[in-house]
Amino acid sequence: MFALFKKKSSTSQDSYQASWLVRHIPPSIKQRWSRWISKRLPPQAKVTLSHKGIFILPSAFGFAWLALILLLYLFGTNYQNNLVIGLSLLLGSVFHTCIIYSYKNLAGLTFSAVAPADAYAHQSHSFPILLTGHNKQTNTETTHQQICLQFSQQRHFRLKQTDENSVATVFYDNPRRGWLRPGRITVWSNFPLGLFKAWSYVDLDLKQLVFAQPIECDIKLTSQSSTQDDNQINGTTRAGVDDYTGLRSYVTGESLKQVAWKQVAQGKGMLTKEFNEPEGMPVWLSLTEQTADNLELKLSQLSWQVNKLSERKQVFGLILDQQTLAQNCGEQHRLACQKAIALYRPEMSMQPERDNDTNIFEQAVNNAR
Repeated sequence: MFALFKKKSSTSQDSYQASWLVRHIPPSIKQRWSRWISKRLPPQAKVTLSHKGIFILPSAFGFAWLALILLLYLFGTNYQNNLVIGLSLLLGSVFHTCIIYSYKNLAGLTFSAVAPADAYAHQSHSFPILLTGHNKQTNTETTHQQICLQFSQQRHFRLKQTDENSVATVFYDNPRRGWLRPGRITVWSNFPLGLFKAWSYVDLDLKQLVFAQPIECDIKLTSQSSTQDDNQINGTTRAGVDDYTGLRSYVTGESLKQVAWKQVAQGKGMLTKEFNEPEGMPVWLSLTEQTADNLELKLSQLSWQVNKLSERKQVFGLILDQQTLAQNCGEQHRLACQKAIALYRPEMSMQPERDNDTNIFEQAVNNAR
């Protein structure tokens, strides 16, 4: 019966259900609520839910259940039917018991952030969150069920059942270039019967640098020399003795001077150190050489070219007006270039430090629904 009142888990409109009610709440009340939540649940690297931060209110189905109890009780007393009165009391005891189980389903859950993957502007990004349950050794079947996580005004992720350690991916769609601080995560559950909605706010002080959206284009490399224009020769690398690049398996007959004896002593076998050196003239990626119509498109083209050149293991530098990154190659150089592109003219690209505090109040009203 209660399944008829359950919401679809795939919808992304859960946070907008009570928007009409939020608009009629005075701003002073919203500000007071936001300050109270910020003081009660401050940002932490690891958050464990307890009675201090768990809120519980009846759902729409819960209010319908209460109305049914009242109707049955009035019917039973009016017609002096003890069976109907007993049924109303039974439903009331179930309603009361669900409060306890709704609380226990969230209490003890510990949340901590996991290092996310690279984030690119205008693409769906996810923050992996580690959930640690309180499964008891004496009862391994005791788990947290139907746990939902959601950033403000974003899609939610539903975890049907938690293990001792579970990872939930909380979505954030269409971020802008620059630093992204998504703010608090709303955690809620309607378990066990959907009569109550228990929720809390988890602030892990998340922060992610969003790179410019890569847009495929022709690679435009410039060189300081006018005598060589072949970009496939300029900026490439060859075997040499300048830059250490890594280890590879030892080939019989190679010089023992190149053997990584430290790894041999650790029992990792015979490995050879690899060194490279630049070949040809140094080449540059330059913002001024991009032919796109606006700044964001130019930065997106640079973002794609940086990734492509890094895949080729090509040596290159990056010029962004007054900022210059020296020629290099490898993963660290790629990340440095992407960071410089993402933060270029931050006054134009930075997102707000955090979502507006009034969103917290709006979430509370929505959860109460």
